[in-house]
Amino acid sequence: MEIASICSGSSGNCILVKSGDTNILVDVGVPKKRIEEGLEYFNTLPNEIDAILITHEHSDHIRGLGVFLRAHPVSVFATKGTIENILNSSSLGEVNEELLEEIDSDEEFFVGDVKINPISTSHDATDSVCYRFDDGEKSCAIVTDLGYYHDEIVESLQDLNAILVEANHDLKMLEVGPYPYPLKMRIWGDEGHLSNEACGQLLSEIISDKMQYIILGHLSKDNNYPELAFETVRNELKFNDIDLNDMGIEIKVAKRDCPSCDIKL
Repeated sequence: MEIASICSGSSGNCILVKSGDTNILVDVGVPKKRIEEGLEYFNTLPNEIDAILITHEHSDHIRGLGVFLRAHPVSVFATKGTIENILNSSSLGEVNEELLEEIDSDEEFFVGDVKINPISTSHDATDSVCYRFDDGEKSCAIVTDLGYYHDEIVESLQDLNAILVEANHDLKMLEVGPYPYPLKMRIWGDEGHLSNEACGQLLSEIISDKMQYIILGHLSKDNNYPELAFETVRNELKFNDIDLNDMGIEIKVAKRDCPSCDIKL
C-alpha cells in the first residue's frame, strides 16, 4: 500500500492511495492539470485511476472534479449529501451523474481488493467523511477537515500502518492573525479544523506498534508552518509518553501546493 500527496492544504487537496493494481484519488480540489502533473510525478496515468473518493463538497476538495471527469471518466464515491452538492455546484460545470456512486457513512465498500470505511466527521459541510483503507495486509487512513474527533473516529482508526491527518493551525497564530473574528470562530469550532495540538492528541489515542508513518496535512497557509506543526505534534505525543523515535515511526509534513510524502508500506 502507498500514500502520495499531490497537494494537501487549506487551498487544495488531492491524495493518491495505491494498493497493487488499484489506484484511488481522495479529493480533487485543484485544477485538472495539477492533478495530472501530480499523477505523472508518482508514475501513475489518469486512466489508471479506479475511483475518486470525495470527503465533502468544499471547493478545496472538489474544485477540479468537473473538468477531470470530463477528460477522464471514473467512478466517484461520496455520501448522498455531498453528491447533491456536487450536482448543484455551478462552478463544476456538467458532471455525469452516472459516474456518481452514493455511499453511506460508516458502511464499508470495496474498490478492487481495497476495503474502504467511510467515517463520519464533524465539519461545516453536508455529511462529511474521512476514509480508512485496508488491503488485507496493510491499512492507512486519510483524516482531514474535522472540528473535533469523537470516540467513533478513535475506534475506527485503531491498528493503522500509516495516516495522513490534519494539523491545520497553530492556536496562537490563529488567535493573533489577520482573519476576521467569525472566521476564527469557525476554524476553532466543533465543525472547523484540528489544531496542531488536537492532531497530536488524536494521534496519541490511535498510535500502536503497527504504525510506521504519520503525514501531517491540510496545513493553513496563514496560521501554521510545517516546522511548527511537526514540533507541536511531536511534543504533544511526548507529553503522552509516546516517543516516535523509540517506536520507529517516521513523521512527515505534506506540502501544500506540490507533490510530496510518497510512502510505501
